Amino acid sequence: MDDTAKYVIHADITADGVVERSDVVGAVFGQTEGLLGDDLDLRDLQQSSKLGRIDVDVDSQNGQSFGTITIASSLDKVETSILAAALETISRVGPCRASVSTAGIEDVRAAKRRTVVERAKELLSESFDEDVMTSREILEEVRQSVRVEDIADYEGLPAGPRVEDSDAIVVVEGRADVLNLLRYGVKNAVAVEGTNVPDAVADLTQGRTVTAFLDGDRGGDLIRKELAQVGDIDYVAVAPGGKSVEDLARHEVMSALRSKRPFDEAESEVGGESEADDPEPQDEGTEVVDADAASAGADGGTDATGNTAATDGSARPAPETDSGVGPDASGPTPDPETESPSVESTAESASADSAVGPTDETGEPTADDPDAAAESAAASEPATLRGHVEGVVDAETGAARLLDESFATLAEVAAEDAFDAVKEADEVPYAVVLDGTLEQRVLDVAAQRGVGQVVAADLGEFVKQPADVRIRTADQF
Repeated sequence: MDDTAKYVIHADITADGVVERSDVVGAVFGQTEGLLGDDLDLRDLQQSSKLGRIDVDVDSQNGQSFGTITIASSLDKVETSILAAALETISRVGPCRASVSTAGIEDVRAAKRRTVVERAKELLSESFDEDVMTSREILEEVRQSVRVEDIADYEGLPAGPRVEDSDAIVVVEGRADVLNLLRYGVKNAVAVEGTNVPDAVADLTQGRTVTAFLDGDRGGDLIRKELAQVGDIDYVAVAPGGKSVEDLARHEVMSALRSKRPFDEAESEVGGESEADDPEPQDEGTEVVDADAASAGADGGTDATGNTAATDGSARPAPETDSGVGPDASGPTPDPETESPSVESTAESASADSAVGPTDETGEPTADDPDAAAESAAASEPATLRGHVEGVVDAETGAARLLDESFATLAEVAAEDAFDAVKEADEVPYAVVLDGTLEQRVLDVAAQRGVGQVVAADLGEFVKQPADVRIRTADQF
């Protein structure tokens, strides 16, 4: 369609026989030639670019042909209406009798005007910031800009200014993470810029206290594993709540760094618990200081060790902050044997109880075969994704079910709670089955957590669609 067209003619054609696109186009030109005079001849109008190409879509069924004709016009309303009426004079297409009826004339400019109005509304609400910054906000903004300007380059990688001379470093994923840490006074961070750890970072980790501060997604896991193979990691810290390091606020950054875990302990964890949940006390070489104390350093600022750097390369212990949060302030590590049972363990207990079979008055199992009861209980759980779709969507349960890689149920919640369930799941689901409409926010958190695929009753409108998540509707099953 010509971009300069003002109107589009839409017409329907019916023929008593099998005809092709070329037959329809020939009939349009042949049976309107000379009908409207030289000024409205279709060939002359096309040559002068006042009329667009004639688009025909025709299909034949049971000995009859049905199709549509679309013509873009740059003429005025009157001339366009005359051409549309002229199309209805066509009585034959090839050897077959035919009839054409004009379905309507679309005003392209009206559609463009509606688009302009909608976009103007968005720009009006988004582009004009009426908030007035307070004096405190202005001061903090200026302080942060100074810290951001301190970003340095280490072997071609984004890094803080204290990376080369600090005895402790923080390894993060990208440049945005380094910038965010600089805003809060952490000046000894270096970015690996991808899941492939550069040799420069691997060499930098030798002989230093190294903390890997990563996102809690699949990319962060890959970086941690490769760092363990090519470098030397002492501690692991994970962004809380499934967020990225670059999106964390100051208190979240400090809390995550203070709550870091020894690497060996983090690797041995089972059950998908967050690596930042255990506030185990750290040694003095990895203590994180307050950003205000960092900016109060005489000449050099601070690094993630909590020491104030002087210009001569020496380090002085930073004063304790009044925030009340330190390596020992978060209390003892909870005893896993006294923790409340998780959803999975409760479900397993229920399944085990149901598999025992009936009992007598003493509570002992009866003579019924326990193996048969166990097999019956296992058979009630769908073994395929299609089975879960039938059990959730086709059954109209109004629920969302989280599945692992073997399609066992991790959790089942109401459909409106799907976002929180995926975000807070201890074990990252492999698939999510949703009896409802898949919204953008649920798709975003699924991509962020590393969910492999999502099946929903229907799909909403997506502004962006992650490539790592396979999206399907229940109708496709």
